Amino acid sequence: MGNNDCRYQVLKMEGRAKRAHFETVHGSVETPVFMNVATAGAIKGGLSSLDLEHIETQIMLCNTYHLHVRPGDELVAKLGGLHKMTLWNRPILTDSGGFQVFSLAQLRNIKEEGVTFHSHIDGARIFMGPEESMQIQANLGSTIAMAFDECPPALAERDYVEKSVARTERWLVRCRAKMEELKERENAINPHQLLFGINQGAIFPDIRIENAKRISELDLDGYAVGGLAVGETHEQMYDILDQVVPYLPTDKPTYLMGVGTPENILEGVERGIDFFDCVYPSRNGRHGNLYTNHGTLRINNEKYKDDTRPIDPDCGCPVCRRGYSRAYIRHLMKADEALGLRFCVMHNLYFYNHLMQEIRDALDAGTFAEYKKNKLEALKGDPYEI
Repeated sequence: MGNNDCRYQVLKMEGRAKRAHFETVHGSVETPVFMNVATAGAIKGGLSSLDLEHIETQIMLCNTYHLHVRPGDELVAKLGGLHKMTLWNRPILTDSGGFQVFSLAQLRNIKEEGVTFHSHIDGARIFMGPEESMQIQANLGSTIAMAFDECPPALAERDYVEKSVARTERWLVRCRAKMEELKERENAINPHQLLFGINQGAIFPDIRIENAKRISELDLDGYAVGGLAVGETHEQMYDILDQVVPYLPTDKPTYLMGVGTPENILEGVERGIDFFDCVYPSRNGRHGNLYTNHGTLRINNEKYKDDTRPIDPDCGCPVCRRGYSRAYIRHLMKADEALGLRFCVMHNLYFYNHLMQEIRDALDAGTFAEYKKNKLEALKGDPYEI
């Protein structure tokens, strides 16, 4: 399939860690990269596309299922696609809806054709299969579409996982065929849309490896490792990455879905991952848990009520650069002011984006191993003491 509109070039490697440049129809991406999660076309916490530019975001990630349910992918298409609707001109990745199939486990019925489940908003019956997922994502016009898959629980029984993975492989072939058809249509919003396949297999290395070999043969635009950070330990996740990533193409983007903490990202980069996404920075920000270069700062704690320092004196985000004090931000959070949420989410997303820049700089310099060791140690600190 190898899309001519996708040019991915590995610039440097340190062990398995990759430093790469990725060209798309919506602009270039430097990897490793963290994708900022805008579930319904917006970051929870009140950040606009302009804000994302200011905090050095490279890719926005939107949710296929949620946008299908509301406002409806056909309406998004009528508005010109996600890029025009949100006024975000850089790359957008849309997931396939597969994870929602997993998370709405009590409301769904999986068959070979696809999955029937019920909307979390109004209970309406929804059917989604490979073809439907590709059609929705074509309507959204994202830069990168994810193949439709089932995400079995990490600790599921082997027999279930084997059948699930085999079905997901069959679905992937259908996804590829449908996407090629949709891109040829005259009314295609993005005729250069890319397709990433997803490796599954729970925590069974042999199932994962065989799946990785088979999907690699399809010559897709990129490959994700899915079904992790859903119940297994961090050690189990790292072990799966150690075993599986070597069987995914080095010359294609490798994406670890839904992961994770700064520590998870550092460990993932070391194992050859170059795309990440997670709701942690925005969700933690909305709860007043702020990432700093000296550990996590819990802004709602009493000790910050008269603290005149910025969240992190070493941070270059708009909030810290402007000098808004910890005391003021704590007041905003305690008073349930939307500005407090906005400041905290903006800071956390900038922290993640800047973390990725530091990682890229270390890989460029050939010092990633040393950087990772020092960063992991720094993240254990107490920001109150700085």
